[in-house]
Amino acid sequence: MKCNCLNRYYLTLGCFVLFFLNTACGSTEEPLSLYDQYLSSQQSSSQTNASGANTSEASTTSSSSFLLPEIDLTHWKVNLPINNPSSVRPPEILNYATNEDLKPFMYNDSINGSLVFYTRPGETTPNATYSRTELREQMVSGSDHVNWTFAQGGRMRGELAVTEISQDSQGNDHRTIVMQIHGRLTDEQRELIGENDNNAPPILKIYWQNGQIRIKTKRVKDLSNTNEALLHTNAWEDDDGYIMPVEVEHERFTLEVIVTNGRMEVVLNDTYSKVYNNIHIEKWGMFENYFKAGNYFQTRDEDAFARVKFYSLEVTH
Repeated sequence: MKCNCLNRYYLTLGCFVLFFLNTACGSTEEPLSLYDQYLSSQQSSSQTNASGANTSEASTTSSSSFLLPEIDLTHWKVNLPINNPSSVRPPEILNYATNEDLKPFMYNDSINGSLVFYTRPGETTPNATYSRTELREQMVSGSDHVNWTFAQGGRMRGELAVTEISQDSQGNDHRTIVMQIHGRLTDEQRELIGENDNNAPPILKIYWQNGQIRIKTKRVKDLSNTNEALLHTNAWEDDDGYIMPVEVEHERFTLEVIVTNGRMEVVLNDTYSKVYNNIHIEKWGMFENYFKAGNYFQTRDEDAFARVKFYSLEVTH
């Protein structure tokens, strides 16, 4: 009898405690276990990290979208299709991006990392028919008076594209010269033949022509001429030219010019090569030379224009 009373007492007390606890909590939801709490915190951390990674990735993409050409202009001057100035040399050329005279003709395309050479018919350099926006090599920065011979050798390599060029009245693309090796008389040679300047012919002209690469060089008109007679420009004439067997159109391509004693080679896209190692190249060894690269536009048609982009350009000797 006594036990039954005690049992009822404890049962009543237990029900009262449970009622009190439920009322105090005021919630019908089950509390999260420790494991569930851990999973919840991990998901929250992952979402935070993912958000941070996306922000970082977007920032990297944004900062890396600004590209510059791989061209050191320390040893180049540029000739322009205007009269004043007709050229800009180091150190002024190094600030081309802010130079008001240069900006219309030579500027960066930071989307694809190129240096753009824009040309239209305008003023010409001495001894020239057409206008240009074209780099001229300077072995000594700021000076035209130190140059190189084939015996000393040289190499020029560039990646470029002729992205825009106008058409003539028949609907044919105009053409432009994108690379050259130009000859130069020494002061002694100039005085020997009585010339007024140091100009000599170009031994190499590389054209963009109808979407193809055409190469032209020089040959001696009369191989019996003396060395002194060969110093005159009219002792030389253009050869028939050579067209590389693939089209480049308006796409990017690489050109490399390699010169050694008695030999000149032009290589397109590291695959197609044209070698000159004949008597005419041997005779040319008496001249000094310098490299040129850019946009030497071969027309004077009204409203004509061309844009040539160089992504990289390097010269070694």
